[in-house]
Amino acid sequence: MTDRVTLLRWAFWGLLIVTSAGLLFVKLLPLDLNAGRFPGPDLFMAIVMAWMLRRPDYVPILLVAILIFLTDLLHHDIPAIGALMAVIGLEVLRRREAGLREQPFMIEWGVVTAVLLAMLLAERILLMVFFVEQIPFGRALLQFISTIAVYPAVVFVSVFVLGVEKLQPGDDPVRSQAA
Repeated sequence: MTDRVTLLRWAFWGLLIVTSAGLLFVKLLPLDLNAGRFPGPDLFMAIVMAWMLRRPDYVPILLVAILIFLTDLLHHDIPAIGALMAVIGLEVLRRREAGLREQPFMIEWGVVTAVLLAMLLAERILLMVFFVEQIPFGRALLQFISTIAVYPAVVFVSVFVLGVEKLQPGDDPVRSQAA
């Protein structure tokens, strides 16, 4: 029989896949929602970052990289750049997770903002070095701002609806869910 911790982990991995597929489905619908409007947030990245700072064991980096890579392919974006930036950004957050456990939400929000901004700038510099055509910087900046603006709502839903709470200092991820 499977223990509760493993079952929860698999359930959240499945939820990550379903969320990615749902967001991808909505983006692929033949609706003209983006023409001349404020670009929407990158909800998937906000969800993954919120979960990474609460339960890193719920966010397998390889799965996230594959999901972002497949999304880039289906959107006809430059493949692997988004996945590379996501892996680097998420690993930075994973290393900072223990230090942010006791910090207030505003500090967490600032760290996420800094990581997302660094990811945006690094991606643009990398594409510029290889002379790859990019979306206008203003549009990318507006998407960054909308992602940061929606992050508190994503955290609220993650914590109060899905129960993805921060580990307390000294907690073992296995024992905290098994109790």
